[in-house]
Amino acid sequence: MQYMKPKTVAEASEILARNEGAARILGGGTDLLVNLRSGVIEPGMIVDIKHLDGMREIKDEDGGLRIGAGVPGQQLGEHAGARAMWPGVVEACELIGSTQIQGRCTMVGNLCNGGPAADSVPAMIAAGAVARIEGPDGPRDCPVEEFVTGPGKTVLGRGEFVSSVFLPARPARASDAYLRFIPRTEMDIAVASSGVNVVLAEDGSIASARVALGAVGPRVILVPEAAEAITGTKLEDAAIAKLTRACEAAAKPIDDKRGTVEFRTTVAGVLAKRAARIAMERAAARG
Repeated sequence: MQYMKPKTVAEASEILARNEGAARILGGGTDLLVNLRSGVIEPGMIVDIKHLDGMREIKDEDGGLRIGAGVPGQQLGEHAGARAMWPGVVEACELIGSTQIQGRCTMVGNLCNGGPAADSVPAMIAAGAVARIEGPDGPRDCPVEEFVTGPGKTVLGRGEFVSSVFLPARPARASDAYLRFIPRTEMDIAVASSGVNVVLAEDGSIASARVALGAVGPRVILVPEAAEAITGTKLEDAAIAKLTRACEAAAKPIDDKRGTVEFRTTVAGVLAKRAARIAMERAAARG
């Protein structure tokens, strides 16, 4: 097995394209190294990108934040600007693994795994985050809600990899939240999860919203019907009921040893309404 340490994004892309199917990206490495040791994968080449320019940086950009592909959860959690602007995204990323794993795991790696139960992805989708993809034809941007196409599958083509995620600017009266249900108290995979992002109007009602569900379908689901149910409201009981029904209707989970279809469907709605209330409280406090 070869270890490659390209000096530029273009060189990394060229190496990946030349060794399509045989090369794997090393960013945080928390999944890659486990899969290597367990024999799940046997790549012929490892391409290390974490040292490239911007990969370990959180940068201000157009009023928002650009999170490099090598930024670990711990670094994101310690960034005051990120915590203030996008607390739901930060808390979702901080749920990946243990304290030790947080020193290495990345939000981008969590996204690129293509797992429907990935913690950071519902929060990123609710945030309207955009992935920056580098490739042989140069960079291109892809909304996170369009990035994963199925379990373990993404839009990445030959020679392409994600170099960063952009979290857009926030108005004053806006915030987000992420919640999940797991059988254990920590270090487990979500049985159901939800990320909610809201912007408040001057009168305290919800001017706009985005609601995403995780672990209840083959990929994370953006639920515009749920957002519509609470837009223009102050989360009165009737609005909460509509939000819950919309989430339950959108959920398409499977039965497995970790939860039944009925249970996951119900929990998805419960988590969405709780996350919506938290996001609204945070948004009001920011205002």
